Amino acid sequence: MRSTPPHSSASRVRALSSQGFYGWHIVVFASIALAATGPGQTVGISLFIDPLIEDLGVSRSAIATAYLIGTLGGAVALPFIGRALDRYGVRRTMAVIGLAFGALLIALSFVSSIVGLTAGFVGVRMAGQGALGLTATTAAALWFERRRGLATGIVSAVGAVGISMTPLLLEGLISQHGWRTAWLIEGLVVWAVVIPLGLVAMRDRPAALGQRPDGDAAPHPDAPVIPEPGLTRSQVLRHQYFWLVAAAVAVAGLLTTAVAFHQISLLTARGLTATEAAANFIPQTVAGLAATLVTGYLIDRFAPRWMTVGSMVSLALALVWGAQVGPGVSAIIFGILLGTASNMIRAVEAATLPRYFGTRHIGAIRGLVASISVGGTALGPLLFAAVFDRIGSYSPVLVASSAIPLVIAVWALVAPEPAPMRGEPGRAPEPDADDDEAVAGPSGASLPSR
Repeated sequence: MRSTPPHSSASRVRALSSQGFYGWHIVVFASIALAATGPGQTVGISLFIDPLIEDLGVSRSAIATAYLIGTLGGAVALPFIGRALDRYGVRRTMAVIGLAFGALLIALSFVSSIVGLTAGFVGVRMAGQGALGLTATTAAALWFERRRGLATGIVSAVGAVGISMTPLLLEGLISQHGWRTAWLIEGLVVWAVVIPLGLVAMRDRPAALGQRPDGDAAPHPDAPVIPEPGLTRSQVLRHQYFWLVAAAVAVAGLLTTAVAFHQISLLTARGLTATEAAANFIPQTVAGLAATLVTGYLIDRFAPRWMTVGSMVSLALALVWGAQVGPGVSAIIFGILLGTASNMIRAVEAATLPRYFGTRHIGAIRGLVASISVGGTALGPLLFAAVFDRIGSYSPVLVASSAIPLVIAVWALVAPEPAPMRGEPGRAPEPDADDDEAVAGPSGASLPSR
């Protein structure tokens, strides 16, 4: 890649116009795709639990176990989805995921046993929560460098709003037409939205349209094509910063999902009504939206360690606060802290991994993080349920688990951050490599730290 020339006012206008830089179109399309993951998210599946218990004649524990198996099974496949994203590109990958996700939702409308339900959970958690979300956020990251934090922040924020709307849309649909019809309609909607996005709207990378990240001036037609830089997944696994980000995302997923899964029970035990407990998702969503946009803006300007620390400290405070939360303002503060923590760290992950490790193998790298994160979301609810069943209170596990994000926050303060990876003028092209082969970084074999 060539060095990036300074932006002029004219180039900025051209980059933002409908006839110029396509990256902002990608941001819009990726946001829609991320919102379409709602049927595979916990908030989208939770409304089906009680109807399933009644109609299938199974226990709540059996469905919770099926959900655990489904989430873990879906997590196992995500590293392979990431590699497919690198190999086949965003367009084909998104279209195939949309086809599979819609088909799985339609198949769920025909389940009649816990075995079929478990298999369906594996599919929708893999395709919906994992694969489609991974593809949407990665697509935006490929089109930006300097403004990657802003772009991925917008995608995450708008997508989160769409996901949070899923329960509102489903509640009336399920009550009026039943859970089978609801899953059937969800599958048809996913087909109608995601497949055309992949086949018609998305573009794999800026080079596919003769453009460059951020809308920078395209190179001369006769200039040699230099592949984008990027470390392989095996190289990234040897770097401390990758494991810091992966651990922070996993801890946030484990603990916030645990709280969300038991939120009604937790908050009603603290004096809130069931309606007030359910309404606490509103401050979580609003705070998460604001945190994602602010983090996306700040991460383009400051060291990501500070946003990581902010996320983990917010999570620790939310857990401690949850042990003594009460109705009114106290519950709103709890929701704000929880929403801020979970969304801030997702914005950090989406923006910093491409910045520090390059985009050439970013699908494989982020696929592994997604697998770790999804696995964490499966274990959290079971951990909290086990403590509650034994003690009759969530307070001990809330307070004890608050120490985990504080450890991650300290790690973020002392861990070295790699220098941003950028192509160098005149650098020789890198060979195509699988994960087990060495691919040089922007300055050779190592990643300098700062």
